[in-house]
Amino acid sequence: MAAKAKAKEVSMEEALWKSADKLRGSVEPSEYKHVVLSLFFLKFASDKFEAQRARIIADGMEKFVDNIAFYTKDNVFYLPQESRWTYIMENAKQDDIALKIDTALFTIEKTNPILKGALPDNYYSRLQIDTVKLASLLDEINKIDTTKDKENDIIGRMYEYFLSKFAIAEGKGKGEFYTPKTIVNLIAELIEPYDGTLYDPCCGSGGMFVQSIKFIEAHHGNKKKVSIYGQEYTNTTYKLAKMNLAIRGISANLGEMAANTFTNDQHKDLKADYIMANPPFNQKEWRAADELTDDARWNGYEVPPTSNANYGWILNIVSKMSQNGVAGFLLANGALSDDGTELKIRQRLIENDLVEAILILPRNLFYTTDISVTLWILNKNKKERTVDMNGTEKHYRNREKEILFMDLRQIGSPYEKKYIEMTEADRTKVVETYHNWQQIGYEYTYKNIPEFCYSAEYDEVAEKGFTLVPSRYIEFVNRDENIDFDIKMKTLQSELRELLVQEEKAKADLLEVFKELGYEIRL
Repeated sequence: MAAKAKAKEVSMEEALWKSADKLRGSVEPSEYKHVVLSLFFLKFASDKFEAQRARIIADGMEKFVDNIAFYTKDNVFYLPQESRWTYIMENAKQDDIALKIDTALFTIEKTNPILKGALPDNYYSRLQIDTVKLASLLDEINKIDTTKDKENDIIGRMYEYFLSKFAIAEGKGKGEFYTPKTIVNLIAELIEPYDGTLYDPCCGSGGMFVQSIKFIEAHHGNKKKVSIYGQEYTNTTYKLAKMNLAIRGISANLGEMAANTFTNDQHKDLKADYIMANPPFNQKEWRAADELTDDARWNGYEVPPTSNANYGWILNIVSKMSQNGVAGFLLANGALSDDGTELKIRQRLIENDLVEAILILPRNLFYTTDISVTLWILNKNKKERTVDMNGTEKHYRNREKEILFMDLRQIGSPYEKKYIEMTEADRTKVVETYHNWQQIGYEYTYKNIPEFCYSAEYDEVAEKGFTLVPSRYIEFVNRDENIDFDIKMKTLQSELRELLVQEEKAKADLLEVFKELGYEIRL
């Protein structure tokens, strides 16, 4: 007898997508991620609780099995009986299951002060999801073993995946999405947030903070030496961020509430040593014409235009930088060469010697936009100095009136067919180039490389009209003469074959549906 075929292992993302699909017709697609992720959090917290409870018993400490301190000391939430996943599943098919879920989340938050404001309030009862569909959703989530997943950013990973499914509904191309982990890692490796204050003015689901802490831990640093501050505009995403950080045991000040960074700055007096951000790209009408015209964040600069918030974000970041502050953030490429008011602000930034490096990233890095974007590095102190990096001295040379340009569009590897990701080897190449350029003795370790990097002097940048487009400085080879026609045609052949196969499958599926309905279509 043939051996029974091994069931295909379903990824956590696929399982969650199946879960969300159970909601079709019950809630708006834009709500899917919030419905599923809060339940996933409940399952995750319960799995952690049960594992900790088993350890306490195994250690012969059974009399402390309901002592909250025995859980919180290991960053595990204590869950009262009515908040545990087993209780939810026992009642999954009851008519009041939505109320029981709301009660579970409320009780967890009340029992664990670190979760204050993190969990949805009376959310599931208000949605009025069909009981059968909600029970089916719970069954799908129940299949996920969260203890097996070792990813660095669970909530963020799920958030990113769901946004990829609803790119259009969520605002394609506006930058309103979770930043891929490889890009966050790149920023962290460039600005090296070992100790001090870390700030993100538009923190999304908190992925920047999670990966920064992972960077510190990977380099044997002490995460307790980093103070985290952030702000998020969307209330549901604000709650996701608090959940994400809480399950990691990461303490952070995200402000008293979800709020607009421009009109309700939650950290007005903050001076941060490190800033990481992925602001919404090309944000329109971010302020009224007569609003924020005398805001202290624009002191010494032109007031950013209402038509585009890119330079509003830049100046907000500059205003938050400490005396030795470093910032790494993403912007749409247009900010490199915009004219008018933006040009005046950019010129002043360069004259004030704040711009340290400009890196053009590959296209298709993000799930929800295919554009190439720019990573800006700003630095308040480009003078020669020695810094203690977790016990290792780093000797910076004087880089005043210099800017490093890098073009990374030729690097990266295919990911899930249509996306690109920067591998560890890619990041190592970029990070080593940047740090070699920064350090004393760079003339022996750094050199300008055509189509990759170029170190420009201030006079050269001024001569080119203060544009920060890397291709205006980096030497490029004319590739038109070197195109391999045969390779190009074989690539197109493969892509076309795949499209035709998909078309045939779709046609066959459609014919089968009509046949099952009793209206067979004969061709």
